[in-house]
Amino acid sequence: MEVNEIISLVKGKEANGMPLAAAAAMAVLFIFCGITEYMHLQIVAQGVRDAVQEAVISTVNDNYDDVYHSIREGYAGGYYPASGEGWEESLDYGDIYGRLDELLGLSDEGTWHVKYLSGGVTEYRLSGLKTEMINVPFASSANRRFLAEAYVKLEVPVRFGGKILPDMKIQLKVMAGYTPRF
Repeated sequence: MEVNEIISLVKGKEANGMPLAAAAAMAVLFIFCGITEYMHLQIVAQGVRDAVQEAVISTVNDNYDDVYHSIREGYAGGYYPASGEGWEESLDYGDIYGRLDELLGLSDEGTWHVKYLSGGVTEYRLSGLKTEMINVPFASSANRRFLAEAYVKLEVPVRFGGKILPDMKIQLKVMAGYTPRF
């Protein structure tokens, strides 16, 4: 239908615009619900990413005691003198899931760490945490630092219009580094 046809149908007929106004209000409400669900997903993902970042930073800080062990400050890496000759890496991977469970109030359920809302409804769940410590090469002349990278899979159930849609599944990547101060 063209605009002129719609106007001619509505013109001169009282209360004929009521269904059109109701449909427009419903469309605006539907769009608003979609935007709020999108914002909810963004907020959950950002909050989980921040918590993973905090847990990884904590793990990197746990390595501080080995970063300077028996090496010059300019060569700050996680090493210790090996028995006999040479040096060996000394890395502490910590308990990132334990810190996440504490920070986010997660329940450990085997391969999943799940956050529940009231009523036992799943808000989101985490799995597949992989952490890699990137040590500074021994006696490196490059200006590098001790790093940790963590990857975790986040799944958030999507609810829209009273229905549950397929979960939002994303892989979060977080990096943290140890920079010597003194």
